[in-house]
Amino acid sequence: MSQITTSTFFKVEAIPNRYWAFKQMQLGHLELKNVPGLIFYKLLGSGAKNGFSAIPNFGTYVLFCVWESEDFAATFFTENGFFKAYQNRSVEHFTAYLHAADIHGFWNGRQPFEKTATLDLDKPVIVLTRASIRFRKLWSFWSKVGTVSQSLSGYDGLVLSIGVGEWPLIQQATISIWQTQAEMMDYAYKNPKHREVVLLTRKLNWYKEEMFARFAPYKFVGVWEGKNAAAILQKK
Repeated sequence: MSQITTSTFFKVEAIPNRYWAFKQMQLGHLELKNVPGLIFYKLLGSGAKNGFSAIPNFGTYVLFCVWESEDFAATFFTENGFFKAYQNRSVEHFTAYLHAADIHGFWNGRQPFEKTATLDLDKPVIVLTRASIRFRKLWSFWSKVGTVSQSLSGYDGLVLSIGVGEWPLIQQATISIWQTQAEMMDYAYKNPKHREVVLLTRKLNWYKEEMFARFAPYKFVGVWEGKNAAAILQKK
């Protein structure tokens, strides 16, 4: 049995449920400490725009997990009380099942992913970009990344992009789902705003730690934006 990664997206609406979800950014760690088969996890809040955003979105959260195998993930999703409580308080949620394919960098000093897949240009891909921003570089960083977030809007092949983070302003990430790797690469290498920020990242030394990872999704379960999440894997 090979390692898998899951990324579960929760949408919460009622104020009491939003308050509960916000508290889980700290309290949830107690519930996830000793889950069988869970190698690595992150409870992530979200930003209000595509990509990186300094503006919080209290209605969307992400549980990002690395598992020893899909069997452990299945047990967690069907039996774990914390996960069921999150489901019950969400108006929508879906889980993407992933195999890691291309990993660079570290997350809190760790590289938890085992490469178990290769990517095809005509198949879907999920991209994680994550960074810890140097405190003295915060203004420089946030003054520049807004243009990249705007350049994502409506881009060919982009299914979903959510800016997420462990801590506001300082620890930020983007999870994006693309219809094909070819369309993702077209954005990464040809979009001028994206290329500009990549160059500035190196020139201005914004990050004290960063990770870039690509995953091959093989299953989507749940509902998002009123649609069956399984449709994400279907070609347009």
